Amino acid sequence: MNRVLPGVALIICWLFLLLKGSVALFTVVLILGLAIGAYEYGRMTLFAESFLRPLFLAILATLPILSVFFTPQLGVSGGLVLGFLLLSLWTLATYRKGFDSYEFFSRCSLGLVWVGVLGAHLLLLRELPDGNSWILILTGITAGSDSGSYYTGRAFGRHKLSPLISPNKTIEGAVGGIFAGMIVASLLAVFLLETVPWLFVLLSSVVLAVFGICGDLVESVIKRATSTKDSGTILGGHGGILDRADSILFAAPVLYYLLQFFSVV
Repeated sequence: MNRVLPGVALIICWLFLLLKGSVALFTVVLILGLAIGAYEYGRMTLFAESFLRPLFLAILATLPILSVFFTPQLGVSGGLVLGFLLLSLWTLATYRKGFDSYEFFSRCSLGLVWVGVLGAHLLLLRELPDGNSWILILTGITAGSDSGSYYTGRAFGRHKLSPLISPNKTIEGAVGGIFAGMIVASLLAVFLLETVPWLFVLLSSVVLAVFGICGDLVESVIKRATSTKDSGTILGGHGGILDRADSILFAAPVLYYLLQFFSVV
């Protein structure tokens, strides 16, 4: 029950936000979510005695999406550059003996890109024509792939996908997850899009499912390196924000650039 209720609440809120919410409301919620996700990452990786370093990283991670919203001409790059420069200043100002500033700088840079830059692409998607529909399709692909991988892996899994990173994941499960993502994407596209670009939907769903699995494995690498079970506890039995968003963070930029490259929108 501690997984079911938060899961249902997340689905309802996400659907309301995309189907009824404005771009401004979407931006506010996304900023809050990315800030929490970056803070979770900071708590996992920075080994901070206090909340100041993770909080600083959380602030930096919001700069790319703020740049997209307030200065569209600069886009994600404006926030990334500003965040990197501020991180550099912070690293130099706090440099001292006995503290690995290079490791701190490297880990924060990864958090800035992973959470801040990749996450800001959700707003870029939302601002496209039918952007809310494409985000729902993206969500369906990642969620469908995750569920499909789990159940297919339990039923037919024999060969490990990446035993050193995630021993429970199997190649059979990944294949089942990719097919599940394709099915969910096709069903959602029929209901959400006036004209369905079938070839694009089918092929992109495969690519997005693969990158979604990649995102999940990347978080597993970080968890193993930091001996962390869940990124947080804010979602109850579902863990933290990053535990739910690891796949979509990787897949969102891929979908955005595929839509742009093939002029689908």
